[in-house]
Amino acid sequence: MSNLKRLLQPKSVALFGGVWAENVYIQLRKSSFEGEIWPVHPTKKKLGQHNCFKSLESLPHPPDAAFIGVNRHRTIEIVRELDNMGAGGAVCFASGFSETKIKTDNEDGQELQRKLTNAASTLALLGPNCYGFLNYLDNVTLWPDQHGGLSVKNGVAIIAQSSNIAINLTMQRRSLPIAFILTVGNQAKSGVSDLIQMLLQDERVTAIGLYIEGFDSIQKFEMAASKAEMCKKPLVVLKAGKTAHSVATAFSHTASITGSNTTSSTFLARIGCLEVNSLSNMLETLKFLHFNASPLSK
Repeated sequence: MSNLKRLLQPKSVALFGGVWAENVYIQLRKSSFEGEIWPVHPTKKKLGQHNCFKSLESLPHPPDAAFIGVNRHRTIEIVRELDNMGAGGAVCFASGFSETKIKTDNEDGQELQRKLTNAASTLALLGPNCYGFLNYLDNVTLWPDQHGGLSVKNGVAIIAQSSNIAINLTMQRRSLPIAFILTVGNQAKSGVSDLIQMLLQDERVTAIGLYIEGFDSIQKFEMAASKAEMCKKPLVVLKAGKTAHSVATAFSHTASITGSNTTSSTFLARIGCLEVNSLSNMLETLKFLHFNASPLSK
């Protein structure tokens, strides 16, 4: 959990890759990130206004966070190196892991994901197959694309397994202060439940919205929901998998098994989550909770 906090609130960020890492660099500069930015590239000399480091070994100290925008094989190698040096956490952008049904290069995606998880003994991981996160409280944008959010002092957090959904949610214009947008992808290590537990510790977060394709762990999710109730921070859930098509789509996105609609709704109601049936309903519910249920928002 301490390394997950380092990842989400870093003082130093390492960037790996070509165009995707460059995109993250641009967003960090736009958001006025106050920490250190360390581009790592074997041949490039500079990225924007920052000098590039040729390898992890040449960094001043282990980074709190890293964005890894390289192929899946190199991703596993970098994760292992980051873990060995005592880094905090990493966003794994690459796809081709457990969401892939067909074997490619004589390798199975599920086996590669197991290798990735095993490579991170203490390292916190988001992904693989995810966009990363936006922390609008501390101006941390480990995000390889445009987004529509602004800096806030407090607000709601949104966790989404679909990066495409997350991108769209950043563009909302409903006067809803968003503190965090987080994507989890395949949840190889840090899942939805872990992020809920982390967000509940931040007094600036007033409520949490979830776009769920599949639960990381029923037991862990139930524990997180119980803690959310104790903290008086409601969980608003939009569960994918209402139709056969959405079940298939969810699996192709993140290898999530969505399960029975009736079973999941019964489970969510039993543990005190507020289930909604559309993104607009989720945003409006979060807005109501933020402005009416939390003294921080007044």
